Amino acid sequence: MIQIVTADGIAEQRLISGLKARAAAVNEDITKAVSAIMEDVRERGYAAVKEYSLKFDHSEPYEITAEQLDAAYRACDSRLVRAMEHAAANIRDYNEKLLTKSKEWTSPDGGKVGRIVRGLTRVGIYVPGGTAAYPSSVLMNAVPAKVAGVGEIVMVTPPTENLNNAVLAAAKIAGVDRVIAVGGAQAVAALTYGADWIPQVDKLVGPGNAFVAAAKRLAYGTLDIDMVAGPSEVLVIADKTANPKFVAADLLSQAEHDRLASAWLITDSEELAKAVNAEMVRQTGYLSRSEIMETSVANYGAAIVCKDLHVCAQIANVVAPEHLEIVTEHPRALLPEIKNAGAVFLGAWSPEPLGDYLAGPDHVLPTSGTARFFSPLSVDAFLKSMSVIEFDEQSLSGLQQEIITFAQSEHLTAHANSIQVRFEQ
Repeated sequence: MIQIVTADGIAEQRLISGLKARAAAVNEDITKAVSAIMEDVRERGYAAVKEYSLKFDHSEPYEITAEQLDAAYRACDSRLVRAMEHAAANIRDYNEKLLTKSKEWTSPDGGKVGRIVRGLTRVGIYVPGGTAAYPSSVLMNAVPAKVAGVGEIVMVTPPTENLNNAVLAAAKIAGVDRVIAVGGAQAVAALTYGADWIPQVDKLVGPGNAFVAAAKRLAYGTLDIDMVAGPSEVLVIADKTANPKFVAADLLSQAEHDRLASAWLITDSEELAKAVNAEMVRQTGYLSRSEIMETSVANYGAAIVCKDLHVCAQIANVVAPEHLEIVTEHPRALLPEIKNAGAVFLGAWSPEPLGDYLAGPDHVLPTSGTARFFSPLSVDAFLKSMSVIEFDEQSLSGLQQEIITFAQSEHLTAHANSIQVRFEQ
């Protein structure tokens, strides 16, 4: 089921290149169509949003009331509600411990300096509809924003015939302020520019299809976005002590997302690679999304056998996977060598789905190698800071000549004058 190759400096690089090529593809036709929608909404506002919503979703946008959220909460399976409330509590606790506070101090020159940290004014959360409705993503996007002190959280979701009760219940649990039934590129455009009763937001987060991803890419700069997510990824570093049944199950848990998902095993044991392969074949036989998993693994799965775990770590750093599991005899010992990953799961009892749902850290993670420079979504993403400076006459006096020297060297005489006039006799 999964191809097994031996690392030789060439084979693994060929696999990595194929992985990056799959994520780098951008559909120019989609981008062109979305660009037209974005421009139309910017110019015509809600009238354009309404037209596209009727065209693509066969419904006008509408706001979902608090009473409807309450009804969805009551209609949800009580076991799922308890699980969502548990997850929300863990996400809240994790982000509260990360929350950056404002701080001021006296500088070496005697003035007061510091940074004021505040939550964004308004944030939008995009939630897919239909079969791709994931209540866990509502919690992972909304709860950190709430912890950050965002003034208003606006969730948008396509106006499907039967809105997902679990998604609406999750919105209530997370404390979302408004839920609007509007989807697609037109929803992104409405939140980017504002469209009558649909407000403009400062930041837009959340997953979506190729049209939503293209719209977010085009919106960036007018507002902030979390990231443009690519296909899901998991990379497992394992040694001979790993249970092949566990490793196979974890690889398949990501392969089931879609046909472009990637599942990689990097190991120093060829015997383990073969055993994992046999387990993947066996387990796929009884799992519901077997066709998707088989396609994903055939095209973008791999088991790479390396001479030692240090080489395994080096390959992982080049791939910079969304999810990285270290399932070795001493998993924490390898952690200092890991430089690039969205989330790291240590040991046999920390499987990736734990992070997807209940551990507390966010499951909105950088993909397609962007873990080299992007971080997971967290409370930090919903904060902005302002520097603050307060000097008195005495503390400014000690710096006046150096400021004037800087300004004159840059031929900015008004800058120099701003200092000079304060100390003229």
